[in-house]
Amino acid sequence: MAKKKNISNNDIISFYMDYVLEHNEQPKSVYAFAKHNNFEESKFYEHFGTFEAVEKGIFKAFFDNTHKALETSEEYAHFEPRNKLLSFYFTFFENLTANRSYVVYALHKHKNSLKGFAALSELKGRFTHYIKDLGIDLIDVKQEQLNKIQDRGLTETAWLQLLLTIKFWMDDTSSYFEKTDIFIEKSVNTSFDILNIVPLKSLIDFGKFIFKEKIQMKS
Repeated sequence: MAKKKNISNNDIISFYMDYVLEHNEQPKSVYAFAKHNNFEESKFYEHFGTFEAVEKGIFKAFFDNTHKALETSEEYAHFEPRNKLLSFYFTFFENLTANRSYVVYALHKHKNSLKGFAALSELKGRFTHYIKDLGIDLIDVKQEQLNKIQDRGLTETAWLQLLLTIKFWMDDTSSYFEKTDIFIEKSVNTSFDILNIVPLKSLIDFGKFIFKEKIQMKS
């Protein structure tokens, strides 16, 4: 049988997901994987360097497919940041649910330590960039260093929130994962409500004061 010639990034991702679910393990080698799926080994390296890179690419693809679907919606473009993020979550978890068997396989051993799991690194990069571009209103502290800390705090908190939601979804046994939908709505809304709490401004002002005093003491 002639080997397949037109092998895309998505083909390899699909082949890989099918393989690990059928065999409950990673392929022994790229050669064996290519032979199993009837394509030349060199075609694999046109897209990925290792199987670990494929695993990262799978979770990045979940994000990219979600973002692409949202960008095609005219309504989404006019949403405020809160509703954009809610839309992202619901669409993203629809993608995860459509591939639940693979996601659970890939993350099960790491579900209590997802923060440092390498397979999610490209997803994190995509997601944190997305959060930065949402235009979420933060308190203007008029201090570059504090603004950077505040921005980093926002992206790191948003990332941890996504990881907590993934873990919740993995453990969710409710029909149609209804409890995850509730978790998403409550956690995202709570996060945005916290950003609007007035006392936070006092905390920021106090931080500005400490920062200013520290600089003066050094000078």
